Amino acid sequence: MGALIGDPRNDENSIVSQLQGLFHRFHNRTLAENRGLPFEQVQKFVRFHYQYILLNDFLPRIVHSSVIADLKTNNKYNKSNLKFFHWKNDPFMPVEFSVAAYRLGHSMIRPGYRMNDGDSNLLPIFMTPEAKAQGFKDDLTGFRTMVANRAIDWGRFIDLDLRPYDGGDTEKKRRLQFAYRIDPSVVNPLSQLPAVVAANPSSLAQRNLERGWRMGLPSGQQVARAMGVKPMDDRDIVIAKAVDKDQVDPKDPVVPITTVSPVFKDNCPLWTYVLVEAAHHQETVKIPVKETISITTPRLGPVGGRIVAEVFLGLMFGDNHSLLNLEAEWHPAGNPKYALKDFVNYALGK
Repeated sequence: MGALIGDPRNDENSIVSQLQGLFHRFHNRTLAENRGLPFEQVQKFVRFHYQYILLNDFLPRIVHSSVIADLKTNNKYNKSNLKFFHWKNDPFMPVEFSVAAYRLGHSMIRPGYRMNDGDSNLLPIFMTPEAKAQGFKDDLTGFRTMVANRAIDWGRFIDLDLRPYDGGDTEKKRRLQFAYRIDPSVVNPLSQLPAVVAANPSSLAQRNLERGWRMGLPSGQQVARAMGVKPMDDRDIVIAKAVDKDQVDPKDPVVPITTVSPVFKDNCPLWTYVLVEAAHHQETVKIPVKETISITTPRLGPVGGRIVAEVFLGLMFGDNHSLLNLEAEWHPAGNPKYALKDFVNYALGK
């Protein structure tokens, strides 16, 4: 049978569908292990864990540390540090967030994923003519009954344990599949979305850009100036992969925004601007693998990062039942470094 969920997009592909299931499993285990606890308390317990992860694990992974620091006082998120997201009557989701800045994930998607040890479970995220030419018979598209052998080994998606970064074929098959870097480049399958997901146009990038235009979003430069941030120069706004210098492939295109069209002179679409800005705000991080390896990774900068972080914080500060309002000092018992991996391990029964 199909998924019974509030938002059909939570069943868009086999990965997000099973992630949705993990959150249900976390709730159900919490309920089962706290018999007699009022349901409202169980809700609060689950909500606090989710919000703690978002504030202390998720946002610091995608937003530059300098932006996070500006939103804190004495290392704690402070409502008075929010400069731009000030709702009057009720909290809301601004279009600069929903139509542009928070679409960062589209640049992070890989063309395909390996779900588990089964050799048949290395599949494209969506089927394309190129995928068919490579011999693939199926993809990870959702909106259907889950294929029986596609249960996810979550250690391939979340750092539940330490696995080798590289090695022989066996290690490569089991390794953590990192998200692609935040940059103004998207993988081929997203330019040809299946009809069940979207059509006319089927290009996700085109859909994002057209939606922003139809909704009258200001340009990235306009938003930067309104936020008191010096806009990037046109020559620095290039459509290219955010790779290290020693990984540059001369065959990969590097296209200045004004070469795409002169109409973009000092007028870069906000979604594109946020992605390019991230590529200019890289930080060094250690990746969670057995070897000691550091990489540089782009993170949302003073425009995109501020929009994303302030909206999340503003919505939480606007919710009387949120962690920030009820118990700002709270953290999961015995583990102030609690992260998504801990949440998932608990949901999996560990």
